[in-house]
Amino acid sequence: MGLPLLGETLSLLVTAKSIDIHPFFKERMSRYGPLFKTSLAGRSIVISADPDFNSFLFQQEGKLVEVWYMDSFAKLLRQDTTAASGYVHKYLRHLVLNHFGVETLKHRLLPQLERAINQRLQEWVKQPEVQLKDQTAAMIFEFTAKHMLSYEPEKSSDTIALNLSNFLEGLMAFPIRVPGTAFYRCKKRQQKVIQVISKLVEDRMNSGEGERISKTDFLDQIVEDMRTESFLTKEFATHVLFGILLASFETVSSTIALAIKYLSDHPSLLQQLTEHEQILNKKRRDCNPGLEDGLEWEDYKSMHFTNNVINESLRLANVAPGILRRVIKDIHVNGYIIPQGWAIMVVPAALQLNPEAFEDPLTFNPSRWRNIGSNATAKNFMAFGGGNRTCAGAEFSKVLMAIFLHVLVTKYRWKKMKGGDVVRAPTLGFANGFTISVLEKEP
Repeated sequence: MGLPLLGETLSLLVTAKSIDIHPFFKERMSRYGPLFKTSLAGRSIVISADPDFNSFLFQQEGKLVEVWYMDSFAKLLRQDTTAASGYVHKYLRHLVLNHFGVETLKHRLLPQLERAINQRLQEWVKQPEVQLKDQTAAMIFEFTAKHMLSYEPEKSSDTIALNLSNFLEGLMAFPIRVPGTAFYRCKKRQQKVIQVISKLVEDRMNSGEGERISKTDFLDQIVEDMRTESFLTKEFATHVLFGILLASFETVSSTIALAIKYLSDHPSLLQQLTEHEQILNKKRRDCNPGLEDGLEWEDYKSMHFTNNVINESLRLANVAPGILRRVIKDIHVNGYIIPQGWAIMVVPAALQLNPEAFEDPLTFNPSRWRNIGSNATAKNFMAFGGGNRTCAGAEFSKVLMAIFLHVLVTKYRWKKMKGGDVVRAPTLGFANGFTISVLEKEP
């Protein structure tokens, strides 16, 4: 259980120069098996790399376990760790699906995404080089913030995206508010973002119905629902919006950067993304001469190899180190008892990088997904969580990554400039960044 108060936290925060499972988990799995106990940031916690136990656990939501966040995360979001339970969770999930779900993607967001990505890549062409992860995060944030809050960064002096960059570093830190610590830096950046979002919420609350955007954005819907939902206070709405914005880009931007790194390292795989040219050729044949329609939902669904690239990037990325639950009733497993009040961390990397589930697991091999059935991945692939709390924005994230790859490979070419060395600390990152230069393709 490690040292008093600290537990084994310091070992978890060590930077590992590999895409592999973080040594903290790997060494203890080798010593104790796929279920073991430890203490992190003053909390007694069970680590699970057991697919069968994880599957059982996710079925026990509200019975034996409840959603829980690290104390650092809860403090940064001012989020009661039980606040996302039951009715509130259902409300928020429904709200996210209404604004980012399949139907909205089909009829509104897909063409908007394509335009936004193309505009951003045109800006990258004008720069000698770009830090891919940071610039992708900014692009995703600005799109999401505009869709959710009608926020226009070009008209604001507040750099929300910059303050949210690399925020996961603070979420995994020991929650001590001391200058110089990752948590302290994270808290300062969070306060700046909260001030901006709080002002947007307040302005929308004070605006007349005629001034609103007819409930076309996420914030309008929340302000409208404040009339009937008692839990929707200004403070709660502000922190929920902050959390959703954070979730919308941090993991996706890292996964996109990882995909581009692997495609740069394996040109033969890049050459297999021919389906994007086929989509364009079909559109040229079907359209009037000189005209070329944007992507449609059927085009996205036809991107089979692209989907394999995305799944393989998600499998290897494992951006966040774990999925957390808190025990609300003693759990009996393998002759042991996990006591009420303890936490459980499911470690996706231990499943998604398991050689028994995925052959040669550290190799980037999108083709493996051609023959993987849903039964094989049900317990071993949880890029978007598990149980009834799978990410409501999962389809939005996959569409965004697919459209990004489509625009990039059909209209541009890129060159790796420097960096790209993957590390886990325990969140995924690039030790010295990952810089590329982007050029337009010649007609």
